[in-house]
Amino acid sequence: MSDMQNYKSRLADSESRKFETFSYLPAMSAERIRKQVAYIVAQGWNAAIEHAEPEHMQGSYWYMWKLPLFGETSVDKILEEMEACHKANPGHYVRLIAYDKRKQSLGAAMVVFRGKAA
Repeated sequence: MSDMQNYKSRLADSESRKFETFSYLPAMSAERIRKQVAYIVAQGWNAAIEHAEPEHMQGSYWYMWKLPLFGETSVDKILEEMEACHKANPGHYVRLIAYDKRKQSLGAAMVVFRGKAA
């Protein structure tokens, strides 16, 4: 049996928290996030931005930032909205989600800004 890595995720340590697939990988650069957004746009998925306080981010409810960006094809516009959400809610976790309208399901979800422990 191979050695399994234990991810020591703790609520008190905001840097250790794991969410969705990408949080188990090294932090993404701005260019890597841009590529993920470009992929979402290329798939024709509808992007939406959500945010939550660090103490509530483990719950199932995150606040929606404005309405989903239905039909948005500008990568820059989506990135600008992510930045605006982060600027308006600097201590919150901010995540980008993408809805696949054909399959009527979630196509992607990733935390793009991490909040700080309270």
